[in-house]
Amino acid sequence: MPALLATIAASAFPATAYADAVRDQQWHLEFLHIAEAQRISQGEGVLVAVADSGVDAQAPELASAVVPGKDFGGGSSDGRNDTVGHGTAMAGLIAGRGRGADDGVLGIAPKATILPIQVAKYLDLGGYPKDLAAGIDYAVSRGAKVICISLGTSEADEVKMAIKKAFAADVVIVAAAGNKPAVGSVDFPARMPGVVAVGAVDRHGERASVSVAGPEMVLTAPGVDMVTTDVGGKTHVGTGTSDANAVVAGVVALVRAKYPALSAAEVVRRLTLTAQDKGEPGRDPVYGFGIVDPVKALTAEVPPLPSSAAPQTSAPGEGGGGADSVAVIAAVGAAAVVVVFLAVLQTIIRSRRRRG
Repeated sequence: MPALLATIAASAFPATAYADAVRDQQWHLEFLHIAEAQRISQGEGVLVAVADSGVDAQAPELASAVVPGKDFGGGSSDGRNDTVGHGTAMAGLIAGRGRGADDGVLGIAPKATILPIQVAKYLDLGGYPKDLAAGIDYAVSRGAKVICISLGTSEADEVKMAIKKAFAADVVIVAAAGNKPAVGSVDFPARMPGVVAVGAVDRHGERASVSVAGPEMVLTAPGVDMVTTDVGGKTHVGTGTSDANAVVAGVVALVRAKYPALSAAEVVRRLTLTAQDKGEPGRDPVYGFGIVDPVKALTAEVPPLPSSAAPQTSAPGEGGGGADSVAVIAAVGAAAVVVVFLAVLQTIIRSRRRRG
């Protein structure tokens, strides 16, 4: 069986919270200085596709945030229902709009719009890679500029091709790296070049015990005791790289709203260059380039990509690790069509000062 349980356990559902002041329990908002970031951008005009178990559009915090999507699991729904709860939890972390000025789940990008791509309604994942590939294609056709994949699956060719097409359409794809012990290394599609593989940290900014490590890691974000939306108007507490991934998807939406002219490659580069370095200086297998920093991502002066990093029609290979280098992968042609995709794994200058 593919690793869906790994990453649907990626937001293991240990408890349901019903406290009045839900917002106060969302520790990651203060940790990431989200109030400051949201004074700059709230994700306006950005469509975020959530390829998951669907989204319960009746959740109070999501009622005005979710547009009709599509069910790719053999049903006929428009994606705005959720029998598992995982997709609803991810949507709340990305674009929850609260239940008032100071209560209810608040997402990272509350003015972004969620497109639900229902690809996993049950724990049985028969046909899941095919469904995920079709869902990615659909998200691109609907104009999504961010695709959040907090699931893992087998490394199928149809998924790879769908992701390459999404890159060619200037879409940022973020994917959960995966959780121990269900998986021992970065899961697919997170490990695919060009996808932003996301790991989890705790309240202290240290690696979450469930978070895998690997050379493909790009960013980390809060992913422990994450309070978010649940089906039936409830509130859910979860831990895993799924939650961290949804947080990063929300930050991508903030940046794409603030800088609509930036390419997907430039957006990812901005996130990696402004991340708070952790672990070994520069990129490392545990934290990637570091913990995502929404405020710096929205305000820092980031030089443009060098012209040598522009899309090409032949594959230069997966370069990558030297100081100041940008690994840009471009590539594949089928018949008369060349599908160009970008992998932006900008290596932090190792001599830069580590930031907390």
